[in-house]
Amino acid sequence: MLAAAPLGDTDRERLLSGSHHDPHALLGAHPVRGGILFRALRPYARSVAVTATGLRAQLRPEGDGLFSGVLPLRGIPDYRLLVEYENGQYETGQTAQTAQTPQHDPYRFLPALGELDLHLIGEGRHEELWRALGTHPMTHHGVAGTRFTVWAPDARGVRVAGDFNYWDGTAAPMRSLGGSGVWELFLPGVGDGAVYKFDITRPDGSHTLRADPMARHTECPPATASIVHTSHHEWRDAEWLARRAGQCVHESPFSVYEVHLPSWRPGLTYRQLAEQLPAYVKDLGFTHVELMPVAEHPFGGSWGYQVTGFYAPTARLGTPDDFKYLVDALHRAGIGVLVDWVPAHFPRDEWALAEFDGRPLYEPADPARAAHPDWGTLEFDYGRTEVRNFLVANAVYWCEEFHVDGLRVDAVASMLYLDYSREPGQWTPNAHGGRENLDAVAFLQEMNATVYRRCPGVLTIAEESTAWDGVTRATHHVGPSGFGGLGFGLKWNMGWMHDSLGYVGHEPVHRKYHHHEMTFSMVYAYSENYVLPISHDEVVHGKRSLVSKMPGDWWQRRADHRAYLGFMWAHPGKQLLFMGQEFAQGAEWSESHGPDWWLLDPSYSAEPDHRGVRDLVRELNQVYLATPALWQRDTVPEGFAWVEGDAREDNVFAFLRFAADGSPLLAISNFSPVVRHDYRIGVPDHIPLWREALNTDDGRYGGSGVLNPEPLKAEPTAWHGRPASILPVLPPLATIWLGPA
Repeated sequence: MLAAAPLGDTDRERLLSGSHHDPHALLGAHPVRGGILFRALRPYARSVAVTATGLRAQLRPEGDGLFSGVLPLRGIPDYRLLVEYENGQYETGQTAQTAQTPQHDPYRFLPALGELDLHLIGEGRHEELWRALGTHPMTHHGVAGTRFTVWAPDARGVRVAGDFNYWDGTAAPMRSLGGSGVWELFLPGVGDGAVYKFDITRPDGSHTLRADPMARHTECPPATASIVHTSHHEWRDAEWLARRAGQCVHESPFSVYEVHLPSWRPGLTYRQLAEQLPAYVKDLGFTHVELMPVAEHPFGGSWGYQVTGFYAPTARLGTPDDFKYLVDALHRAGIGVLVDWVPAHFPRDEWALAEFDGRPLYEPADPARAAHPDWGTLEFDYGRTEVRNFLVANAVYWCEEFHVDGLRVDAVASMLYLDYSREPGQWTPNAHGGRENLDAVAFLQEMNATVYRRCPGVLTIAEESTAWDGVTRATHHVGPSGFGGLGFGLKWNMGWMHDSLGYVGHEPVHRKYHHHEMTFSMVYAYSENYVLPISHDEVVHGKRSLVSKMPGDWWQRRADHRAYLGFMWAHPGKQLLFMGQEFAQGAEWSESHGPDWWLLDPSYSAEPDHRGVRDLVRELNQVYLATPALWQRDTVPEGFAWVEGDAREDNVFAFLRFAADGSPLLAISNFSPVVRHDYRIGVPDHIPLWREALNTDDGRYGGSGVLNPEPLKAEPTAWHGRPASILPVLPPLATIWLGPA
């Protein structure tokens, strides 16, 4: 072994400080005059030897953990490094042990990321970004290990630190792959379960230790490191996916049970939830569950809406494969899975995305533009191609890797408007002088178009609280405002939610002054494709639970609760109900303990009251599923007709819903605490008899038992502008559904 020419001072300093863009040019094996130069960086090592077939030679120490030497060889052999530490321990790739097994040198490998990947990343068009960035256990040039890649264009250098190198990244500097901003390193011997972060050298020379933005698995909070992960789940939902691809959600039944997984049954893991949640939801007849955000988040009190690990299901409940097991179980029970997705903002945690590589990267450079005014978080820079790619690919990732059936996009309004929660002077108009965030519009259009193209049958839903034109219009259809549609499949109807809850919150004697709050929704019902949401947001922070919003005594509150649900299930639009409201929980929801399941304990005296409401929800879903009039023409005006929309003195509403073949369902709601006998209702004259399909006042649900037990015969008495009419009895504070007998 001959002495090697020492590294120049600049290269040496940059390498040791983690600021070198190409450590592979200095480390590893390279032809030089007189043979092959070998150089290794192993801080704290006592000795480093090069081994190959018929060869073992000690490298000479250069100080600071550098070892080098020149061997008189004509070519680079298939060599290994034997690294010895104090106390006779040897490097094994993951840890230091006593076994003397030479290890592959990370700096003898060509890049494990292809040119096409880099090209697509640079264009912001890598729709499978998670396959290019992050960590990937793989076999590279016949050697097992893990490829580490990260986008950090402003970094002076990046190193990998983890439990496999005692959290000292000095010996694992990454190389910069040209102008892509991507850094890469293949580490032999590192595999599934390895815990790591990226040690980033900022432009000012300081260091920051960051979790991987593309990590597919993380430590359980409050720990923050990333974990190398390969999925081993074998899906068993092929039949479900095939059926989903052929469905049109706008012409299909769609009723949603919203769930906060950590608190639905506190303490259960994903796999334990898979044994209980599908059976519960299937018994109640919901077609879908909507999961509040499952992406990793540091603070449980945010309910998942402040995300740090966009590609990782929260480790609080198990591994990514455990989450896949839950989705699989729901699908095999015939239940679709929607997840809340949060591309509007991210937290400022110093180990996550904020100023990731020392400068604003995922957020806009202007601090005033970057700061979200409501939540103390940062907004994404939707105008930067790589950031937009990060989010678009993330949407695809949840649909393709976890087989989710839909994404409910949170806080869309805060993305669309530059002046959202900002006063004059605190925001800058767009290029046209308007308040619209043109970059966010383009991002949402691209996201929706990409998801719908790649994932047959997947649905996107917008939580958008303004009157933005064309939220559910196709992206290529330009509306009156001059914008193409955003491309969502459905939109939460926040107006209906606000107005209808306001109406039922009044004492019945005052409701006549608020009658329009229940009818106004039909003025705009077909401007978008809507979901009617009674979500977690309506039963927290002093807003009270659904049943507690109602006036009167306990019986009246439950009656109003049941009547409201009957009205909601019959109203055009899809239904969403948050957990606990299906059995009239009286207390607000709390993420610390979840629903009050004890209300359904048979030993509790009021248990029949709560069980009765849950039985009604089950019946609502069963009749809904069996009645095409309630969903087949849900998004077109031909599917609805008012019968009585102005009976404000009676607090009565009546309307017809129609299936594709014209078969009707008549829904009548009486929001007064009095029985109305022989209340004449106009009906189509081609239906001779009507029967009661559902009555929220049924004694089985805790009602007073005022029913229409016999079929109602249509009389040739014109009423409500129709040629025939019937005379049903309207129970107090109740909704009834009538169909052809």
